[in-house]
Amino acid sequence: MAAFIQKLFKSRKANKTTSTRAPVKPEPSQPTEADHRKALREAQEQRLANNPAQSELAELAIDGVTASIRLEAAKGILDEALLQQVQKHSKGRDKGVYQTVRQSLQRLREQQANEAATHQRITDLVSQAQEQASSENTKLFKARLETLQDQWRAIEINATPEQTQQFLEAVHQCRERLQEMEEARQKEELQQEQARQRLETLELLKGTLSDLKAQDANDLPSASALDALQKTQENRWLEATRDTSVDKSEQEAYEQHMLSLRSYLNAVRWMAQEKDTITTLVQAVESDQATDDHRKQASELLKQLEWPSGFAQPASLALIRKLTGKPKTPKATDGRHEKQQALAAKLKDTLPELEAALEARRFKESKQLIKAVQHLFQQLDHHNRKNLQARIQLLTGQFRELSDWQGFATEPKQIALCEQMEYLADQPMEPEAKAERIKELQNDWRELGGSSDRSLWTRFKAASDRAYEPCKIYFEAKSDLKQANLQKRKAICSELANFLANADWSTIDWKAVERIYQTARQEWKDAWPVDFRDNRQAQKQFDDLLKQLERPLDEERKKNEAQKQAIVEKAQALINHEPLQEAMEQAKSLQAEWTKVGITRHREDRKMWQAYRKACDEIFARRDAQRTAQQHASEQADIAAQEALSKYQDIGTATDDNILNEAREAINSLANEPLSHSAKDQLQKLKQRLNRITQDKKFRQTVAEWQTLINDKAQKQLSEESTPPHWNTLAEASGTINGRDLAIRAEILTGTPSPEQDQTRRMEIQVQRLTDSMGNNETTSPTKELEKLVALWCLHPDAEDITAENASRLNQALTALAQID
Repeated sequence: MAAFIQKLFKSRKANKTTSTRAPVKPEPSQPTEADHRKALREAQEQRLANNPAQSELAELAIDGVTASIRLEAAKGILDEALLQQVQKHSKGRDKGVYQTVRQSLQRLREQQANEAATHQRITDLVSQAQEQASSENTKLFKARLETLQDQWRAIEINATPEQTQQFLEAVHQCRERLQEMEEARQKEELQQEQARQRLETLELLKGTLSDLKAQDANDLPSASALDALQKTQENRWLEATRDTSVDKSEQEAYEQHMLSLRSYLNAVRWMAQEKDTITTLVQAVESDQATDDHRKQASELLKQLEWPSGFAQPASLALIRKLTGKPKTPKATDGRHEKQQALAAKLKDTLPELEAALEARRFKESKQLIKAVQHLFQQLDHHNRKNLQARIQLLTGQFRELSDWQGFATEPKQIALCEQMEYLADQPMEPEAKAERIKELQNDWRELGGSSDRSLWTRFKAASDRAYEPCKIYFEAKSDLKQANLQKRKAICSELANFLANADWSTIDWKAVERIYQTARQEWKDAWPVDFRDNRQAQKQFDDLLKQLERPLDEERKKNEAQKQAIVEKAQALINHEPLQEAMEQAKSLQAEWTKVGITRHREDRKMWQAYRKACDEIFARRDAQRTAQQHASEQADIAAQEALSKYQDIGTATDDNILNEAREAINSLANEPLSHSAKDQLQKLKQRLNRITQDKKFRQTVAEWQTLINDKAQKQLSEESTPPHWNTLAEASGTINGRDLAIRAEILTGTPSPEQDQTRRMEIQVQRLTDSMGNNETTSPTKELEKLVALWCLHPDAEDITAENASRLNQALTALAQID
């Protein structure tokens, strides 16, 4: 009540300084704190929706009006410094933002750690590839290179172009080394095969010659067969000696065997060609009817060919010799004469080589040749020695002079070798390297041709023995290690055999089997070194056991690979599947199926995984394309919405109805467009504003109509048909109605000042209204109350004081109401 009285007197005070008839428009109310907070919240939400910069997100995360704004802004921060800044400000103030920022920082640091680890891994792989390219260790070279390449493929996408180039260059160098190693291996295998072919050729020729010498002299072999054998072995020897060095003894043995075979082949051919002549001569001898012509013919025949020594001659040839009176050829078993002739011939062939070596002052070669000459000379009999003895003595003197000169030239070098060996004996070195160095020095000593000074050789030998002593201990220990490793390998074979014997392949854990397979191979590899010969049987057993283990593993891998291939095909079929959401869900479920599939081969699995990932990428690329298209459509729709907002931002109650309708149509046309939240909110606000303007214009039109009816009533020109039908109900009231009271009530409702003479009446009416409102819980809007006052003015039968002055006051109150609304 006191508040009402205070308000009443304030109103009276204001009336004293205001014109009696001029309507006063109430002052607009000041914005409240809630309004300010709401506007700030809307502005911050708008900033969030417009993809703000990182610094703006940090500001919103710290100063956001609501917790949701701060939390959403914090989720969008990616910069580490800003995250730390927000974490510092939110600690103890905003738990949700603090936890979000802390988790983001943790993820960021984990990502940085992963990137650093990946970068280090790339650096390590490049370094390992470069080291392998220059390493002298060729053990498992290809396997190590393939492992490096497999590891590189997993992180290649994160490497810089420089690192990629370095790695590829190192791999290229490794491949060149692999090619060189393969060529060397092939060359070595070729040389081994050539050596085997030469050995077999020599054995075949030797065996063939032995068989020919042992067979019946009258049962001669086929010349065509011998010719084929000769040509075959000649070609075989030619291929076995191509582009390779052949030991001199091997070449000599081959030439000797082939010479014997050719001689015997020529003899067999001669016997075949002269078969008729020989037959005639044999018949003449056997019938004792040989003539001088027969003897002459026999002599000429025997002059054509000397039967090869060592081979039994046919009986027919012996008869022909008897016919000519020549002695028989010595028996094949008595070969001393031929041996002496062969030794003398070989000695004569060697002497020119010795002379050339002495003349060129090649000491090492001369030393070998003089030993060979002396050895051959010692095997000759007195008759053959006599012709060569003077020449050999001369050459021996020449060699003695060369040896004296060589000793004078090589002695400093041999002393240096002794000093090097003595120094090496005192050096702590890795045994294998030390043994290799000892071998090199010994080879250097041999290259010098030895020493005639026995004390130098004794010194060098003693230093060599002392230097090799730790190597000897090492190699003995290594021999024990080889035995221990061999036992380990046998134990591995035993365990594998036991596992294979007891394995139930129908219920077995295949991953465990694969681990057993890999572990067995690794442990076998680790059990090294081993003695090659002793390891042969264990290696063969291990290889057989691995094959037995690989067989079911390969079957299981192929079965699982078929399942994964089916998953890949399903994923590829989903690339164009509609709806897209269903395709994405099925792709995710296929990934779960993939993880459930068992063991597969690594390379095949990688190929199929890449195909599967490619299909999934294409599926999710469609989603990204749709999002991009939706975002583009949303941007275009927002542009159209901004154009409409800019065009109609200044509309008001004075705006023409056509423009209002045009604005409303523009808003409706954008209703189904993919607008952003901010654009939708702005359009909604414009639409609400249009509705308010339309309502205001409609209300003002209604007020104007009321004012016309009020004036018509004051001028007594009002027709009841022109009033709204429901006014009859509103106009029902008992007693007399005063026009001046109606005007005062209207002024009270609209806050319009009343004339001075009506102030008392106005206060009475206000008190009465207050009293009536205390007992009535229903509230009526000022507009409804004014409408009721106008209805009473126009239609009440007992209305008094319906004058033009009161009508003017009533119209002024209505005008003030229209302006307020």
